[in-house]
Amino acid sequence: MLILILLLVVGAIMVYLAQNNLMPVTLHLGTQTFSGIPLFYIIIGSLLAGLVLAYLLYLVNSIFTAFIMHGKDNKIKQGKSDIVDLTKQIHKLELENERLKNNSTIIEPQDNNAL
Repeated sequence: MLILILLLVVGAIMVYLAQNNLMPVTLHLGTQTFSGIPLFYIIIGSLLAGLVLAYLLYLVNSIFTAFIMHGKDNKIKQGKSDIVDLTKQIHKLELENERLKNNSTIIEPQDNNAL
């Protein structure tokens, strides 16, 4: 609904510009000269060129942001992997500590899948 209202407002602005800016102008683009173009076309063309340029800048920014987020995700995965490895090492050291406290010489079987 909001988009429909926005489109109606933009359409009304374009109609107003079209009715009040019909005088022909000459457009100079470098060495090219275009004469007899209604001012309304120049206004709308400038608006569309600005929107396209803004969209391209947004697209480039989105691509760079996606690459940055991918790098951050990899760092998080690496950090979680390090946490799991350290937890396994702590568990093994706790078992060894208990074994040394009890002065037992029995070596318990190692469980590689244990935390």
